[in-house]
Amino acid sequence: MRAVLFDVDGVLIHSMFHPDPARCRNWSAHMEMDFGIDRDTFNQFFRKDFGEIVRGRRSIVDALDTFLPTIGAKINTLDFLTYWFENDTPLNLQLLDGIKRLQRTGAAKVYLATNQEHLRAFHLWKELRLNHIFDDMFYAARLGFAKPDAEFFEQVDQAIGPQSQAPLFFDDGQKNVDAANIHGWDGAMFLTEDDFFNHPWIKEQLK
Repeated sequence: MRAVLFDVDGVLIHSMFHPDPARCRNWSAHMEMDFGIDRDTFNQFFRKDFGEIVRGRRSIVDALDTFLPTIGAKINTLDFLTYWFENDTPLNLQLLDGIKRLQRTGAAKVYLATNQEHLRAFHLWKELRLNHIFDDMFYAARLGFAKPDAEFFEQVDQAIGPQSQAPLFFDDGQKNVDAANIHGWDGAMFLTEDDFFNHPWIKEQLK
């Protein structure tokens, strides 16, 4: 049985950063209309300490408590996080259907391997019920390291145990795919569902 791992944003969830504008899904598109928060101004949040937040070294609640007043936001942090998480989870249903088909073959155990902080990870796992599909979620704040850190892949290896085949890993970031391949995984670049369905090993299992 092979371990098959998936990134979340840009793979399992449609991304705001997809190179094809027609496939972009921007959770903050109406943030200014809803709360008077300019998107470009808010994006400063990701350029400050977000790497520390993703790696679990700082609470996102604490960081937003500090940041939101500096941009004049008139919404409390927990309400803002609810808005963010609920609007930033457009699932790739076609891919999920393929993953469920793969599971039914008995050929794979499926996991998430993603750069998330604790609260959004919990939202993905419990509120979106991804725990009903995937065997586990390995996320940066849980591991203390983020992709493409080599330590991220080492921690996942320890968690899933020895494998008879190299873990297969789908990600939309080339640096992450390269890091996975350097680590000895089978890293596959993901831009559309075809990258999953046409992967030789996946195609063989689903035929």
